[in-house]
Amino acid sequence: MDKEIVLKELQFKAIRSSGPGGQHANKVSSKVALTFDLNHSDGLSNTEKVRILRKLHSKLTQEGNLLLQCDESRSQHKNKELVIKRFFHLLESALVVRKKRKRTKPSKSSIERRLKSKKLKSQKKANRNKPEF
Repeated sequence: MDKEIVLKELQFKAIRSSGPGGQHANKVSSKVALTFDLNHSDGLSNTEKVRILRKLHSKLTQEGNLLLQCDESRSQHKNKELVIKRFFHLLESALVVRKKRKRTKPSKSSIERRLKSKKLKSQKKANRNKPEF
């Protein structure tokens, strides 16, 4: 992934923030919406695109665009920084390849411990019954 190329491909849009405001909030567009076209990106290789499509399919539109919004701050510039940071964190986490799990056999001591605890529990429950005379 080439961050400089990807950064140039991002599109930003300033929107009026939702929620209660006041005199100033109704006039200023401080919310920032980020749009990234995954299919036409030159900063990602084809294998990276496939991996991102598979991992982030729920966050993508039907056209393959990734949409993120940020309205945490009152400042448009701060919101833009935050949404860029969140975008790159999302991409990096989607590109991480997880190690395959190796199957292991349980040790003899763990098997014995499990059987011993099962026996103790069954004895405890058996002791709850009424005694036979």
